[in-house]
Amino acid sequence: MKLMFIHTAKLCFVSAPLNSTDLHPNAKWVHDGVSVAGGNGRGDGMNQLSNPLSLYVDDDQTIYICDQSNHRIVEWKWHAMSGQLVAGGNGNGSGTHQLDSPRDVIVDKDRDSLVICDWGNRRVVRWPRQNQRSAETIISNISCRSLTMDDTGSLYVAEDGKNEVRRYQGGVLQGIVVAGGNGKGNRSDQLSNRAYIFVDRDHSVYVSDYENNRVMKWMEGAKNGTVVAGNQGKGNNASQLSSPYEVIVDRLGTVYVTDSGNHRIMRWPKGATQGNVIVGGNGEGKGSNQLRYPTDLSFDRHGNLYVVDNENQRVQKFNLDSNT
Repeated sequence: MKLMFIHTAKLCFVSAPLNSTDLHPNAKWVHDGVSVAGGNGRGDGMNQLSNPLSLYVDDDQTIYICDQSNHRIVEWKWHAMSGQLVAGGNGNGSGTHQLDSPRDVIVDKDRDSLVICDWGNRRVVRWPRQNQRSAETIISNISCRSLTMDDTGSLYVAEDGKNEVRRYQGGVLQGIVVAGGNGKGNRSDQLSNRAYIFVDRDHSVYVSDYENNRVMKWMEGAKNGTVVAGNQGKGNNASQLSSPYEVIVDRLGTVYVTDSGNHRIMRWPKGATQGNVIVGGNGEGKGSNQLRYPTDLSFDRHGNLYVVDNENQRVQKFNLDSNT
């Protein structure tokens, strides 16, 4: 994202300052969520999702969803009862009109296009929003797990298998390692499988380190990361995470992370050794106050929270509590 609102989980090209919608450190959200996409069982209908993984929330609260097992990206307008196909949806395959198990999506507003981790095809593609028939491969031979962009237009990609994050800028095809890249492990210079990333205005890279059950911060140019959440073993107490997925960090350094294995969203204030639950945490389930393996989160410009509730095949919206 170029210059990002906190309401996007990814960096997007917009004209407003980074994280211009700041959240109060003690902000609270209504415990009962409302389904704003999916929630009609697993399937390939336009009112259904199948193993959704990530989302992007636009300024007008339009949601773009990476609908992984349907091999497509769908757009859900605010208050819509069903989505619209905007990329893929032609069966899994390697054609320019196809996707195969896409893992992540962001919106590049400068180029009016989607940028997609086309994981099954080992490529990153750009898919125009106005001409939705075919995509352009911009990075090939890469097992892309997640991606984002910074305010200079540089693209950051977390790659499965290599346990690293690379930054691609100025047409450089190979990119440079900005986090990890020292083999699989739990040292401060290592990552271990399924990294999810966020980049702040200082170009620090935050990595949700799935198998190490922690969130790490790599300052620009650093060879080692520092722990900003978790790293106390896999568990469900206030100092632990369990298989964390997506991460967002606001201007105050507050970390928001999808604590997937604990079916909750956690907030970790800057420098804290413990986090607190902001939604979910009521056991695995499909109730309005429950989640089942959440994978992504995002905020809109009003501070409302959106969560990809993966195994419930839905996106839940949790309204900001107006009393906080």
